[in-house]
Amino acid sequence: MRLHQLPSSKTQTRRKTPKFTPIFIALTLLLLTIPLHFPFFRISSRKLSQNNNNHPDNKCDLFSGEWVPNPNGPYYTNKTCDAIQEHQNCMKFGRPDTGFLRWRWKPDDCELPVFDPHKFLRLVEGKSLAFVGDSVSRNHMQSLICLLSMVAHPIDLSDPTDQNKRYIYKQHNFSISIFWAPYLVKTGKLDPDNEGRPFDLYLDEPHQHWPAKIKLFDYVIISAGHWFFRPSYFHLNNRLIGCLYCPDPNVTQLTPAFSYRLAFKTAFQAINAAAGSTSVVFMRTFAPSHFEGGEWDSGGDCARTTPFKRNDTVLEDRFLEMYLIQLEELGIAQKAGRGTGGRFRLFDTTKAMMLRPDGHPSKYGHWPGANRVMYNDCVHWCLPGPIDSWGDFLQELVRREIGGD
Repeated sequence: MRLHQLPSSKTQTRRKTPKFTPIFIALTLLLLTIPLHFPFFRISSRKLSQNNNNHPDNKCDLFSGEWVPNPNGPYYTNKTCDAIQEHQNCMKFGRPDTGFLRWRWKPDDCELPVFDPHKFLRLVEGKSLAFVGDSVSRNHMQSLICLLSMVAHPIDLSDPTDQNKRYIYKQHNFSISIFWAPYLVKTGKLDPDNEGRPFDLYLDEPHQHWPAKIKLFDYVIISAGHWFFRPSYFHLNNRLIGCLYCPDPNVTQLTPAFSYRLAFKTAFQAINAAAGSTSVVFMRTFAPSHFEGGEWDSGGDCARTTPFKRNDTVLEDRFLEMYLIQLEELGIAQKAGRGTGGRFRLFDTTKAMMLRPDGHPSKYGHWPGANRVMYNDCVHWCLPGPIDSWGDFLQELVRREIGGD
C-alpha cells in the first residue's frame, strides 16, 4: 500500500463506539506490549550511524556489540535519586537479585566510556535537551536525572499535574524538558475521562504542542513505540480511513505499522519545516518488551536475571518491522534535512535492549496487590538498571556533535 493512498475510496463511518471491556483499561495502563520470544537480528545501521557526523574518530558503530560485566555498577541507588517513579523502583519493592545492575555495553570496534556526570555537564553547559515521546521516554529522562544526581540536582519548574516537564540545572545553565506525545502526531480522545478508550490519530497532522517549540532546544530525543499497538482510529485529510482493533465493521482494519510509519514521517516533516531550527534531533529506536510464558494479560513475565548473548535471540517480527520503519524514515528525514538545515541522528537502543530481558520491573514495580489483579511490567526499565546505558550513548553522541575529547 502506498502511503499517499487511502486504504479505501468509500466513505467510512464510525458507529457509536461501545464501551470497551476492562481488559482495554488494563491494557492502557501497561501500554499494550506484545510478548517477545526470540534469537539476534543482523540489521546494520552503520550507514545511518555514520551520518551522525563524518569525523574519522567517529566511524565506530556504537550500537553493535555485547553486554560485558561491570563490577563498578550501579552509579546511584533508589535512595540517592528521588526521580524514580514507584513502578520502576525495583529495589524498593523487593527485587532480590542485583546482578542485572553490573553490566555495561561494549561496542565491537571501540570502547564506549561510562557516563561521567562532570564530563556530561561540561558538554551541555548552556544547552537545552528535550525528550519527545511516551513513558519509556520519561523512563529515559529519569535515568539521566539519576545519573546526574551523583553531582547535581535540578530545579523542577513543572506543573505537578502536567505530563510535560521541565527541569533546570541552574549552575550549568542546562535544562531538560519532556513533551508527552506517545503518538507523536495530533491526537484526540473519544472519551477524555477514560484512558482505556481508543484514540483518534490524525496521522498527517503535527502534534498540537511540541513541533512549535522544538527549535528552542539544542538537542532533541524523539521516540515512540508501544502505544501503537493500542486500539485507535486513523485519520488522513480529516477523514476516517481505518482503525486498529476497533469493533466497527464499516471501518477498514489496518496495522500498527501503517500508523507508525505515518507518525514518524509527519513528525520528521514538522521538524524539517521548523524555520530557523538548529536542533540536533536524535531518533531513539524502539526498545522491545520481553514477555515470556504468555502475553501481558495472560501471565507473561520477564524473570530472567542475566542478559542474552547476541546469538541467543532475534527480534520478533512485528518489532523488527517497526525498527526498520524507523531506520527508513530517519534516512528520508536526513536526506530532506540537507535542504532545510535539519540535523537528524541515529540513537539505536534496539540492538542493546533486546538483549536485556533481565532489566524490567516485572512484579517488582509494586507491592503484591490485595483483591486486585496486578500485571507484570516487562516494558519499562528498573532504575537503576540497563536503561542507564542510554546515558553512555548520549554522552558519546553529544561529544561527537561538539567534537570534544
